[in-house]
Amino acid sequence: MKFWTAQYRYPGPYRLDITVKGKDTVGKIFAPTWHMVKQYKDTGNEESYIGVYHDMMTNSYQFNRRAWENVLARDSVVLVCFCAYGNFCHRHLLAQYLTQLGAENMGEIVDFSQWSKK
Repeated sequence: MKFWTAQYRYPGPYRLDITVKGKDTVGKIFAPTWHMVKQYKDTGNEESYIGVYHDMMTNSYQFNRRAWENVLARDSVVLVCFCAYGNFCHRHLLAQYLTQLGAENMGEIVDFSQWSKK
């Protein structure tokens, strides 16, 4: 599976919303909690966030294995969330986990002009 990361406004195909506000049931298993988001915004503590997110994803992989496998079986995925390009973001943490599971990280999509809705 090849995957990219992008800001939420990415309009193209293969989009997987992994935001805490997201409605996608598959994307929800990769989303942080509201508590995590608020705590990070209040403290800016990346190390704490990374630890909590790592534990969440370890549990998610154990208890939602079929969903992880379904995502990994796709040809292409674009992980989207609200964080600005270049900022600390869980989509980049998830990218590391997916890469460890054999997916190919194609990088961040910054210029959306080459992508169109399908």
